[in-house]
Amino acid sequence: MAVQPSASASTPDANPFDLAWTAPFEAPPFEAIRPEHFEPAFDAALAAHRAEIEAIATDPAAPTFANTIAALERSGRALSKVSAVFHVLAGAHTNDALLTLERNLSPRLAAHANAIRTDGRLWARIVALGDGAELPPEDARVLERYRVTFRRSGAGLDAAAKARLAEITTRLATLGTTFSQNVLADEQSFVLVLNDEADLDGLSASAREEAKTAAAERGHPGKYAITLARSSVEGFLRSAERRDLREQAFKAWAARGESGGPTDNTAVIAETVRLRAERARLLGYDSFAAFRLEDAMAKTPEAVRALLDRVWTPARARALADRDAMQEMIRAEGGNFALAAWDWRFYAEKLRKARYGIDEEEVRPYLPLERMIAAAFDTAGRLFGLGFAERHDVPVWHPDVRVWEVTGPGGATVGLFFGDYFARSSKRSGAWMTSLRKQEKLDGTVLPLIVNVMNFAKPAPGEPALLSFDDARTLFHEFGHALHGLLSDVTYPTISGTSVATDFVELPSQLYEHWMEHSAVLKRFARHAVTGEPMPDDLIARLARARTFGQGFATVEYVASALVDLDLHVLSPEAAAEVDPKAFERDSLARIGMPEEIVMRHRTPHFTHVFSGGGYAAAYYSYMWSEVLDADAFAAFEETGDVFDPVVAKKLKDFVYAAGGARDPVDAYVAFRGRLPEADALLKKRGLTEAAA
Repeated sequence: MAVQPSASASTPDANPFDLAWTAPFEAPPFEAIRPEHFEPAFDAALAAHRAEIEAIATDPAAPTFANTIAALERSGRALSKVSAVFHVLAGAHTNDALLTLERNLSPRLAAHANAIRTDGRLWARIVALGDGAELPPEDARVLERYRVTFRRSGAGLDAAAKARLAEITTRLATLGTTFSQNVLADEQSFVLVLNDEADLDGLSASAREEAKTAAAERGHPGKYAITLARSSVEGFLRSAERRDLREQAFKAWAARGESGGPTDNTAVIAETVRLRAERARLLGYDSFAAFRLEDAMAKTPEAVRALLDRVWTPARARALADRDAMQEMIRAEGGNFALAAWDWRFYAEKLRKARYGIDEEEVRPYLPLERMIAAAFDTAGRLFGLGFAERHDVPVWHPDVRVWEVTGPGGATVGLFFGDYFARSSKRSGAWMTSLRKQEKLDGTVLPLIVNVMNFAKPAPGEPALLSFDDARTLFHEFGHALHGLLSDVTYPTISGTSVATDFVELPSQLYEHWMEHSAVLKRFARHAVTGEPMPDDLIARLARARTFGQGFATVEYVASALVDLDLHVLSPEAAAEVDPKAFERDSLARIGMPEEIVMRHRTPHFTHVFSGGGYAAAYYSYMWSEVLDADAFAAFEETGDVFDPVVAKKLKDFVYAAGGARDPVDAYVAFRGRLPEADALLKKRGLTEAAA
């Protein structure tokens, strides 16, 4: 619930960013912050940061860690404060004013960051510090990260190259914002209204109520509606009997960002790929992928492709076997059509029920949102000694947002956790973790304010929110990221929490999913939303037997996306200049033999991981790279006979969740496990070992 404005945040005509924040934990006064406050707040914060940087760069004293690296770590705190609030709102509760601000601010912020990282005076001071061999380990690691970041930003280039890099950086920021806003516009503009009882065939009572709530929010009270929120459209594709409506919903979902109109992302993708390749060439790399992967665990595009290729062949074989089984099911039912992409989830659900006696509507009542939140919290308590107490006095950006105070084993406060669980038209699709404030202790203890954003279907008033098994897994996944932020115990902001290599950052989140699926957790927390009865042992056993069902499909749709991402970013600048994104996607998929009945999990026109700011550009493979680690990491618990083994849990906390980026990720994993894993662990987890053989 929203709270009343605090006195300091409600002064008439005052900008909340200019005032002390007096809410608990100095949380942002969301009830007082309006769109018009951001531009002056950014202006002041940017000016302050520039002054701080100038003071460091012109310091007449000889460079030291304290007057250069630690000073850089202290700089920009006002900018971090306003940026964190803005980006939470821009993703989770946006409006036209914020969208306009985002378009205007993104190139300014990119240019500001680029100017700092290419400042020759700062670079000279960093170089003068050497390799930091005499420093404490954490200080040496932070120095190393600055050396790498400045070098890879072009700090050592000549003036002409720096000027061109600045142009590219600013333009890429604009393109990334345009891309994400185009996808959001397409998601907001589509609604499939279900007009009569026949349109609802196959939908459960709870799914109908969720569709009714969605219709009311989209301006169709009394009707039912399917939106392009993943939980809405995927649930519809699994259960709707009307094949023509499934086709309509699926095609709209798959075509986001490819409308041919003003929100079409084709030209945005082409220019983005070209500029990234040019940027890499200026920095001395053959391709953007080579540039990006040098600072990752994988190191090279060849290593990434080797992993993806190893998984692709058995996954494709398993998916084709399931396709043939579903086609036979269609034939047996008297259907005279070929299985299509909009049929896959519907018939896969039938096939799962036939093989294992499970359907999603049998499972969902046992996975109410409240119980799954409690399960995630309890798991964190058993592993890491954390406690969670809901607070109702902390400001939030929407009435649906909830807040918990998180405490450690001794009762001391660790931080705040914000959960924003339901889909709405003002929210971008997907699920993610972010922060309003990162943990650090450079000048005293700074507690983290960590955010999880989901897009679960909102139930009718008074009804429980029911999750699919995949939804529950997503909740645990994002909470694993949240724990990475909450448990962080480092000195410097640069290495705090999730500030690690992209192909390591998914380890804490994907590992956490294992506990959600474990019988020990399901037996305790999977309880019927109405009766309170525990999930039957027989159903838990059937879920365990069906754990790897559909992994051929899931792996194919994921690996196809990762390979297209890699293919686009291994292009030379010359090849990138000629790329046609639509033809490239088609040809790339043809080369690997993509089954025509399966569509990439993220087609390029709406691949926000890769083209909305580029956080996962040339790095979407990271989920699978981390899965090799998480499969092996959970085995460390299983080998003890106790999935909550306290000795293993302490090592996991110390070397993974709490360590942030204080170590190289290879060293961090080896410190936890004693060795690096092989890909066999991943194949076994996904049930693809036999297909690989």
